[in-house]
This record gives sequence, C-alpha cells and structure tokens, in this order.
Amino acid sequence: MKTIVTFVLCNSTIFSTMGALAELAGDEKNGDGSRTFVFINEGHTLGNALKTIIARYPEVDFCGYTIPHPTEQKLHFRIQSHRERAIDLLKRGLEDLEALCDHTIETFEKEMNVFNASALEVN
Repeated sequence: MKTIVTFVLCNSTIFSTMGALAELAGDEKNGDGSRTFVFINEGHTLGNALKTIIARYPEVDFCGYTIPHPTEQKLHFRIQSHRERAIDLLKRGLEDLEALCDHTIETFEKEMNVFNASALEVN
C-alpha cells in the first residue's frame, strides 16, 4: 500500500475551489517529470477533461488517470515527461482547463442573450 504525502499548492486560486490534492509516495526516484497526483472528491469529469488537455502537450510522454475504487472519492492522475516537471504540467493543464471553461461559459451566455433578444422581437 502506498502512503499519501500531502502536497500543498496554495499560491494559485485554481486549486482553492477543488478538494484536497496529494501526491503518491514512491515517484521520487523517477525524477520531477513523473508523478501521480491524488485528487480528493473528484472523479471522471475532471479526470477526462484534464487528461485530454495535458496529453496534447508535446512535452508529455504519458498522461492518464484512474479511479482506484468506485466507493472511494479519489482520482489518481499520472503525468510523465522527460522535459518538464510534472507539477508544472499539472498547473498549466488546470489553468488551460479553467480558461476553456471560462470561454465556454462566455460564449454560451453571449449566444443565449442573442437568442433571447431575437425571441422578444418575434413576439
């Protein structure tokens, strides 16, 4: 059984809305480019979206996630790179995901306003 070591990321607002984040012990021998992060109270929604974004970075050799057990609210997220630190790639991925979500919301709201305005003109 692996021990979970608490990993504190407090200088970024993106992490303040999520549950706890930990790092699985035992990755230290693989260098800074290979890490498995454990997100508490997260699931496939975050895992799949984040994996899709980070896996497209050219410096990423491997990116994937697992849910260890359906009754546990944990997401194990693995990043491997020989060119950048895994934590930097994770932070970049979360920032890119946040920007994508912001863009989606803004576009949706803009189009809803256009639609509502045209519906009022018809009536």
